Amino acid sequence: MTAIDPIAAEIAEVEAIVARARTAQASFEINGSQAIYDRAAQAAAWAIMEPSRNKHLAELAVETTGLGNVADKITKNHRKTLGLMRDIADAVTYGIISDDPETGITEIARPIGVIGAVVPSTNPGATPANNIINALKCGNAIIVSPSPKGVPTCETLLGYIYAEFDKLGLDHDLVQMIPGRGSKEKTQRLLEIADLIVVTGSQNNVRRAYTSGTPALAVGAGNVCVIVDETADLAAAAQKIAASKTFDNATSCSSENSIVVLDAIYDAFMAELAKAGGALITDDSKITSTLWVKGHLNPRAIAQDAAPMIEALGLTGEVPADTQFIAVESNGIGPDFPLSGEKLSRVLTVYRAYDFAAAVATTRKVQLHQGAGHSVGIHTKDDTRPLTLANAIPTSRVIVNQAHTFATGGAFNNGMPFSLSMGCGSWGGNSIDENLHWKHFIQSTKIVREIPPREPAVEDIFGEYWAQVGK
Repeated sequence: MTAIDPIAAEIAEVEAIVARARTAQASFEINGSQAIYDRAAQAAAWAIMEPSRNKHLAELAVETTGLGNVADKITKNHRKTLGLMRDIADAVTYGIISDDPETGITEIARPIGVIGAVVPSTNPGATPANNIINALKCGNAIIVSPSPKGVPTCETLLGYIYAEFDKLGLDHDLVQMIPGRGSKEKTQRLLEIADLIVVTGSQNNVRRAYTSGTPALAVGAGNVCVIVDETADLAAAAQKIAASKTFDNATSCSSENSIVVLDAIYDAFMAELAKAGGALITDDSKITSTLWVKGHLNPRAIAQDAAPMIEALGLTGEVPADTQFIAVESNGIGPDFPLSGEKLSRVLTVYRAYDFAAAVATTRKVQLHQGAGHSVGIHTKDDTRPLTLANAIPTSRVIVNQAHTFATGGAFNNGMPFSLSMGCGSWGGNSIDENLHWKHFIQSTKIVREIPPREPAVEDIFGEYWAQVGK
């Protein structure tokens, strides 16, 4: 009897899932309309936003991943999904999307096909929901590949989506997931045979996506650095940084990992940060020795509530009882100084800077070490400084006077699209430098008609150039 190759069986399983998705998507497109696409997106959104389901998904996510906290995941599931639904409410994703008599071009919206989405354990409900909604809004089918710890949450989410689909008569095969705990072989095959790959999370998966041969939208690592200058509202800045740093136990790639505080207001700002729950540690070796174990982040400290994190760091009794996060002074930046990188915990590295130019230089150095292209922030009343920062730093976003975690991925009080995946441009090795949103899940066919010619004379193009340098 011939033994069954388990890897071959896993690959065949993925191929069968993709085949079913292709069949479902073809029918979805052929029989589609804007109303059908909109209803499908609404069904997926309500599946995660309905309060009892949202609560269960949040509880399940924390229970099975050990990351984040329930209250904040409920907020994240609700606000990220509601914001996305606001963003796509009036988007035209079916039929003619533009018709320009001047150019003679009529543009018709077309789905991409089958989307493969690799999603992280940090947001096992909100991130797949975001991708699923965008995919359905644009007429696609989608297959989600969750992290092993995220499987139970993803399975439950899909069950809720199917319950909503049944109310509309929609095919379950429009939204599927790679079953079981997953494997590199399963994920790799999905990367190879989907029509578009969306990857959030592991930078190893990002690299695999970009080398898979399939068009890919993958996002870079975060390592947010925020400047607090001498003109800032110090109390407001401290409250915003504290709220952002502690939200969902710093699981977000947009969580502040470092702040750079100008000397002129350093003591005053640190006093405000203490009022907001930040305990200052001046000996960075004390944190480095406990936040990392054998070269890896301590699992007892990452994405945990304040009390267990403080215990894991050996700080019980050394910090105030109401401490919500640790602020640790440091000078070093680079591979030999792990505090200058992403920490996925309620630990905030603090740098001092003599003046604004020095603060910009420190921020640039941090970003070039890790997190290039993602985002930086500034708390200031000087309207010129965000522009200075934007021109000096390899970054796609400069967040001004806001709680970074809440602002970067879209907020109701700024104009960024709601998303859980932030493109980092060429700086972060990404194909996009904007928040992943619905426009990335659609393509178009152009009907091109003849128009009166618009051929310029050579003199019209080169006249000023010739006048300056001659022919």
